[in-house]
Order: sequence, then C-alpha cells, then structure tokens
Amino acid sequence: MSDPKDPFREQRIAEGVLRAEFQGDPVPMILRHEDVRKAAKDWKTYSSDAPYRVPIPSEEDVRTVRQLPIETDPPDHTEYREIVEPFFRRAKDPAVMAQVEALVGDLLQASIACESVEIVREFALPLQSRALTYLLNVPESEAETWIGWGTHVFRDGGSGKRKGEDLEIYLNRQLDRAVENPGDDFFSALAQATFRGRPLTRAEMMGYANLTFAGGRDTIIHTVSSVVAYLGKNPRALEFLREDPARIVHAVEEFFRVVSPLTHIGRVCPVDTNVHGVPVKAGDRVSLCWASANQDEAAFDAPGEVRLDRKPNPHVAFGFGAHVCLGAPHARLLVRSLLQSCIDRVGAVTVLEAKERVENEASYTRKAGYEVLRVRFTPLG
Repeated sequence: MSDPKDPFREQRIAEGVLRAEFQGDPVPMILRHEDVRKAAKDWKTYSSDAPYRVPIPSEEDVRTVRQLPIETDPPDHTEYREIVEPFFRRAKDPAVMAQVEALVGDLLQASIACESVEIVREFALPLQSRALTYLLNVPESEAETWIGWGTHVFRDGGSGKRKGEDLEIYLNRQLDRAVENPGDDFFSALAQATFRGRPLTRAEMMGYANLTFAGGRDTIIHTVSSVVAYLGKNPRALEFLREDPARIVHAVEEFFRVVSPLTHIGRVCPVDTNVHGVPVKAGDRVSLCWASANQDEAAFDAPGEVRLDRKPNPHVAFGFGAHVCLGAPHARLLVRSLLQSCIDRVGAVTVLEAKERVENEASYTRKAGYEVLRVRFTPLG
C-alpha cells in the first residue's frame, strides 16, 4: 500500500513513471522533478492543445468550452495569456493587497469570536470567493453567488442538469451585461478584448471566465485548510513565524510545495512517444505529476519534512514553463495574508474535528486538504 503522504515515492525512485489509468484510459504519470519540468516546457511533445483533456479527469461532461489560455500551445497561448494578465497582476497592486489583508483579518477575528469554525466552508470558501471579487474588480456581493457553488464548481453539485451548467448560465449573463454596459471589470475586459485584430468570440470569452472560476478555487481552499490544520498540529509554528515575520515568505512557498493542491495535469502527445519507457500512442495523454515532483529527493533535502524556512524551494505547485499558473500571485497573497493575520491575532489553534480529503485512484491514494476541518482559535495575549 502506498503512503498517502507520498504515494509516488517508490515508482519515482525505481522508474520515474507510474502507469496509471483514468476514466478507462492509460495515462503514464511523469514523477521526477527534472523530468516534469522538462516536459512542462516541451509543448511540441507534450501538448496542451486538447480541449477538455488538460485536467485529469477530463471535463467533456461538465463544460462546453475550451478553457483559455491553458488549453492552447504557443504562440496562441502567449497571445491569449497577454489578454488577461493585467487582471491577475492586480494581486500585486497595493490597494488590492490591502483589501485582501483586511478581508482575512475580518474573517479571522470573527472566527476567534466563535466557539469554533469549520474552516473549509465557513472560512476558506468565503475567503477565496470574496478575494476573487477584488481581483476581477466586481462588486463583493457577487461572492454570495459563488459561495453557493461550493468548493468546486464542477464537482460540488449545482441545480443544473449537468454539473457546471450553473456556472455557464452565470457567465453568459455577466458577459451579456458587459456587452450592454461595459465597465472596468474582468467581464467587460473580455467583452472588449481583441485577438489578432478581431473581437473575442463568445466561446473564447467563456473559456477565460470558465477557467477563472474553476481553476483556482478548490486548490486555494485545500491549501488554506491545510495551513490551518498544520498550525493546529504544530503549535510551535506560530511562534517560529512570530519570532521573525520575514519567514512568512518562505513558509508560504513551503506550504504550497507540501500541499501541492493540484496533484497533476494532463498533456496530449501529438505523435507516438516513448515516455520514460512507456509507449504512448499519438492522441493519448500523459500526466505531469506536480505532487510527486515536489517530493523528489533529488530536488529537495528531506522532502517529507515541513521546513518553514526552506530555501531554495524550486517547487512546481503552480506548474512550470509557459503555463505557470496565472493566479499564483493571488494564491500567494491569500496564504501570506493568512499567516500574517494568524501571528498578529492567534495564540493557538485547536483542531476539534478533521476529515481529510483523499484522492482514491486506481493507481494511488493521496491526501490533499480537508473535507471537514473544525477548529477553535484562541486569541493572542
């Protein structure tokens, strides 16, 4: 039985690839840090030009549009990405940073005042949703709708006939509004954007918006819950960060490395390919396993240890190469703000109830985040 903390270790050391299967299809998983980074940069061999098939499991049954820019290759990808980069760079804008820091502080103060708080749905989900309104420059009231979609817009249900339908109805409505009455928000930017001299099609607009709501949602939620759980299980951690708050920057990177909230991502081989001894037919998929790469002994000293001052830390939790996550600065801001607020306000975290989230696949079992995490925050002082 594999270790749920690092289910890929044995195969990573022995062969560097795990012969896995998803939705009935063989998908070899590339496991080693160096190999994963090389594959992530080699888009001609490992292509992202595969609508619905970049995520694993694939998403033909939950959306009707190609996600942009992630499901394209250069040079299209480069030009598609440039269209929305300004909004994702807002995470480095001092005004947006201040909004997020205030939001985290308010949520944490309210949680301290309660007997207990369930972190996944009462803290992390509202945090992710409300912070996203700042990034997209839309009214914060929109977050109430997004919170209702749960931790994952494709897997947490919905009122539509198929999962994901509620999201598409909502996005179409927002884009209709932006066309009729454009403003300074994300949807208006899409409605007014051009690609190679022509307006974006509605499908392209939807592709961007779909990824924005589906891509960085559960990953942030699982990371936030994992950080809070760690602080509860390791009381010394808060004091360690309080002694030198500059350590927070390194701690954020270490949490993303250890949690690796997105286990892996798919690529399609355009031609017959040999993937570290495993033959892959043209049109079939491989997996770039970020979670395994982030535990690779060849890249990290004692990777099983959580070292909040680890440096260097060449983790690939946000991917690597051209497709490195657009939302990475936003995710870092959220976790950085959480840790700073905790050292300012929290004396201790007590875990009252914990149900870990477990990925049960045919080839591995992996723990990443929590289904339920109820804690009590004891105020500092």
